[in-house]
Parts: sequence; structure tokens; C-alpha cells
Amino acid sequence: MLTPKRHALILEELSNKQMITIQSLVDLMRVSESTIRRDLSELEKQHLLKRVHGGATVVTQTKDEPTVQEKKQRGTTEKKEIAQYAAALIEDYDVIYLDAGTTTYEMIPFLKDRPITVVTNGLMHLDLLQQYHIPTYIIGGKVKDKTGAVIGSVALKQLEHYHFNLAFIGTNGVDVSFGYSTPDPEEGDLKEKALTLSDKRFVLADHSKLHTKSAYRFSELKHATLITDRLLEEDREAYSKLTDVLEAMT
Repeated sequence: MLTPKRHALILEELSNKQMITIQSLVDLMRVSESTIRRDLSELEKQHLLKRVHGGATVVTQTKDEPTVQEKKQRGTTEKKEIAQYAAALIEDYDVIYLDAGTTTYEMIPFLKDRPITVVTNGLMHLDLLQQYHIPTYIIGGKVKDKTGAVIGSVALKQLEHYHFNLAFIGTNGVDVSFGYSTPDPEEGDLKEKALTLSDKRFVLADHSKLHTKSAYRFSELKHATLITDRLLEEDREAYSKLTDVLEAMT
């Protein structure tokens, strides 16, 4: 069987099953295991699948952005672990940027009684920041209904006046080839700007966001340290080649 036909058959199987094993492809096409491994590697380079131990899975791309409430219901334990780890990186008297998002929101209880200053574009963060008496500046601009994030040209212009010791940014996707991404270009521009204004830059993402692309890239991986909950060994190796990786749950 010629290579193009094998590739087409692999993608067809993957489309139907979402995950395929090397052995099942060997049995289906009656070729060697090394041939299948080579085919999977070539298709992965084209970003048409993701190789996993013993086979391959589909590469997902996020489309519609979930609401804040939908996000809060996902991976609560992992988000809290990441948030606690991230908060421990902050030193007294730091000025930090806290991006809108549910994982960054989980950092706030760990900032209680800390002599720091927070700048944020997250309207959902304000009640908890006030409750814990944390000095806070809110960026003004257009409010995004779905997430409560402040975005747009006015927000970008205000942000340019700040300098941060640390920036903590949320993301919808983390992909080795594509970088950090989000569905909304306006929100992505604000994330990108905050990273450039900070001495130390961190993107917070639980493992469910790995190997996922959203519509708009706001940063290459190398420009910000990834804080996640845990990684498979092969993922640790792949991501660590491109950026610093911190694991909260090891």
C-alpha cells in the first residue's frame, strides 16, 4: 500500500474512533510496525494527529469559548493546585498582573494578607480581591459578556502605563507548534501586552489544555513559563525543549 493511501486510511480511522493504536493499524494495513510509526510521525509533523504511547489521538482545536461558570466547573482541583503554586512565586511588595480567568481567580485566596499590588482586567476577580483587602487596580475598557474580561483598545492603552514584577496569564490552548492561544483576538492582544510589560511571565494551564489550539495565538511558548498540574513524560520532554515548565502536582 502506497504512503498517501496509508495516510488517508489512518486519518479516516482517527476521524471515526478519535484514538487509534499502532497494532490496530498494523492489522488493518498489513504493514510493519516501523512503517506505521513512521506514518504517524509524518502526520504529526503536519499537525494532523497527536502521537501518544502506543498510538495516536486527534488534535483538538477550541472553537466556542465557554462561559466563566462553565470554566469554573472544569478541573477545580488542578486549578487550585496550579494557583497555589503560582501564588508562592510572588514576593512581598511585588506588583503583579492577574489576567481574567478561572485559574488566575483561584490564586486570590492565596494572596490574602500579602503586601502586594494587583492589576487586573478581570471583573470577576474584584469581589474576592476586595474581600481579602488586596490593593487592586482594574483596567478600564470594553467588558466581554461571556468571561467578564475587560478588553479592547482602551484597555490596551491603559495597560501600557504599567510595569509588573510578575504576570499570570490564562490560556485556552497550549500547543508545541502553535504556542499559547485564545479564541478572542482582542483578549489575546491584552494577554500579549501584559507579558511584554512584566519581568517574569507565567501562563497557567491544566493538562486538559495541552495539545489544544484556539483561534488566536498571543505568545510563543518560549516567551512565558508554563505552570501546569502534571505532565506525561513525553509531554514534559516536548514542552521543556521550548520553555520552562513548572508542575504543581508531581
